[in-house]
Amino acid sequence: MSGRGRLALCAALATLAAAFALLPLVEPATWLLQAALLLGVQTLVGALARRVPLARPLTPAVQALVSLLLLTFFFVRDEAFAGLLPGPAAFAEFGQLLAQGGHDVGRYAIPAPVTDGIRLMLVGGVLLIGLLVDALAVTFRSAAPAGLPLLALYSVAAGLARDGAGWPWFLCAAGGYLLLLLAEGRERLSQWGRVFTDRGRPGSSAYEPGGVEGPATAPVRTGRRIGALTLGLALVVPAVMPSLGSGLLDAARNGRGGLGQNGGTVSAVNPLVALQDSLNQAEDRTALSYTTSTRNTQEMYLRIVALDRFDGSSWKPSERRIDAVPDPLPAPPGLSPDVRTEKVRSNIVAAPWYAQNWLPMPYPADRVRLEGRWRFEPEGRTLVGDRGQTTRGERYQVESLLVKPTPRQLRQAPEPPRAVTEEYTKVPDSLPGVVERTARQVTSKASSDYERAVRLQDWFASDGGFTYDTRVRAGSGSAAIGNFLEQKEGFCVHFAFTMAAMARTLGIPARVAVGFTPGTADAEGRMNVGLKDAHAWPELYFEGVGWTRFEPTPTRGTPPPYAQPETPDPRENPAEQLPDRGQSTEPSPVPSESESCDANAKRLDPQCGQAAPAPDGGNGDGGLPLGTVAGVTAASLLGLGLLMLPMLWRVRTRSRRLGDRAAPSVPGRGADGAVVLGAWRELVDSGWDYGVVPEESATPRKAAERIVRIGDLGPEAAEAAFRVALEVEQVLYAPQPRPGVGVRADVLLVRAALRDAAPRSLRLRALLLPPSSIRVMWTVTGAATAVRDRWLGALRVRFAK
Repeated sequence: MSGRGRLALCAALATLAAAFALLPLVEPATWLLQAALLLGVQTLVGALARRVPLARPLTPAVQALVSLLLLTFFFVRDEAFAGLLPGPAAFAEFGQLLAQGGHDVGRYAIPAPVTDGIRLMLVGGVLLIGLLVDALAVTFRSAAPAGLPLLALYSVAAGLARDGAGWPWFLCAAGGYLLLLLAEGRERLSQWGRVFTDRGRPGSSAYEPGGVEGPATAPVRTGRRIGALTLGLALVVPAVMPSLGSGLLDAARNGRGGLGQNGGTVSAVNPLVALQDSLNQAEDRTALSYTTSTRNTQEMYLRIVALDRFDGSSWKPSERRIDAVPDPLPAPPGLSPDVRTEKVRSNIVAAPWYAQNWLPMPYPADRVRLEGRWRFEPEGRTLVGDRGQTTRGERYQVESLLVKPTPRQLRQAPEPPRAVTEEYTKVPDSLPGVVERTARQVTSKASSDYERAVRLQDWFASDGGFTYDTRVRAGSGSAAIGNFLEQKEGFCVHFAFTMAAMARTLGIPARVAVGFTPGTADAEGRMNVGLKDAHAWPELYFEGVGWTRFEPTPTRGTPPPYAQPETPDPRENPAEQLPDRGQSTEPSPVPSESESCDANAKRLDPQCGQAAPAPDGGNGDGGLPLGTVAGVTAASLLGLGLLMLPMLWRVRTRSRRLGDRAAPSVPGRGADGAVVLGAWRELVDSGWDYGVVPEESATPRKAAERIVRIGDLGPEAAEAAFRVALEVEQVLYAPQPRPGVGVRADVLLVRAALRDAAPRSLRLRALLLPPSSIRVMWTVTGAATAVRDRWLGALRVRFAK
């Protein structure tokens, strides 16, 4: 294999090594095999194009074209001509896949499933980075700047990961980059006799053996220094980039769902950020509207998802199996036929701008009529959008049960099944002991789980001195629960999470539901649900009744009738009791009211009793929450600012050296000498930026000669360089230095000539990642060494006494 072939192979391996940092973000990792295959084909095409040979700009163009054909074949072949040539339909499908990928990235937690959209973003992104690295390192023969695309790929992974990319992934990315630098140095050294040190920049003329001056390892040393700076930035950028936030009610973020045609798994999100943002909106936008057959609208909570797993850092849904939506839905778990129910039919319409992948429904739903790609998760009895399906503009009809247990039934409920108790009473070891102590103190006089639940609810809602405040920072971990019990300020998620955790410490199965309160009725009797109706509440399990809602949040929602035991129920009788586990518990709820729509319901909603029409799709603006956009924008600007630090440092240094302000005087040489020496340093650094590595031992005249020769300067620029060197010799050696006249203009003239003679890739490197910016690292290292030596010296003197 030729030297350039080895360099191309190393460029591809460096890209794959950096792509390893993306592995913790998604699962499974099969996408990386596909990316490696396509990257190999792209590298092979580049190698063949360079052997033809093609013009340098044409080589990456051919690689990009072949990469587009490969992506077309693997992702949108059904819309392409002959399954390979992309047309308008193929590009439209690409756009839809990328939009779906962006939506999926926002809605799934880490690790997210590899949906088609996410796969396209991953594979396409790796191919794009690979193309940039190959073009810079191999086609344009400048491996050092190729670290910037690799840095970008690693920083994306580090910025999105929960705790940042781990050190093994950083070692992979750094090792790949260093391998690329070493391969380039070896390839250059292999060209001894044609190009060696004086080929410090691409495009310079060849020299015969013996005509080379300077150290043999100068190009490799330059690449290593730039590599050190780039790797330093790679460590700094992920450290300051925050992990992206999450939400559920407006963008369904930070959750996960691998959704397939024949089932799959699903887990959801931490809803705190979006829920709090919704409650703090200045405008209460209507997200849902519905008509319902029940008059008991205060019980029409629209439930989205249940958070049933508490790991100490947050409440989140467990990973569950999903299937096609059955008709009717399975019977609610734990519900006995002895418990009175009312069958309710509701027609719900989602706003065109409201797009999230969980379907808001009353709990427990019995039958759902809607169109679109929806899947059913049996444990939480939720419907989840598949392949980008959202609630945007959706119209659907839900038949649900309004469960009406009596306090006596809840008080005398049998023990729940062992599996339910084991799963839904788990608490992490990190949960503060004050949680269980407080729970037992509040419920010390209760004689049943039901009475304990009611006492907890009343303590939060009225007796405990808690204050409802949506401005309190959201949190769902163990520490947040402990802080909430101490500060007694928060909003619905704090009340719901804390009551559920306390119930679990008492042995009561508990989870947290997220959704909307019933909303408000308009003049026509239609219920409107706005963003400010977003809510979270605890659900506790009682055998014979199932999952039962409680309302601990003060001033929010309505406590259910069964949670008010002090109010007697005339329907209660002593003989009423739930069956034991040994008795038949086949759920067959009997409705107490007619399933047909009455005249009033038909007048309010002409579609009552009819199949739900097809969703209109809507053209709402939707979009991310403002806080998320601001956070991502700030992180992007910060990362961009860090990448621009070398360029900004060079601009500031050049301005200081060549500015009009008087420079500090040089001892024995005056202010004019300082001006000349500052201009000389700028000339040397300008040559370094454009490929002329400085030699510390060279005289000013010898250094100017190297800049003229390697930089391929014209006569006018060459004379300017020698004039500056002469001025430096006057300052350094003449008894009476003469003032340097026009030295700044000469430096600017030489710099402009270096830029004009350099190829485009070298001009780009000199602008974005100038090699001379390594001086700032040397300065910092020198200052740190001086401080260390000073302290060590002081300590020696102190202890020597």
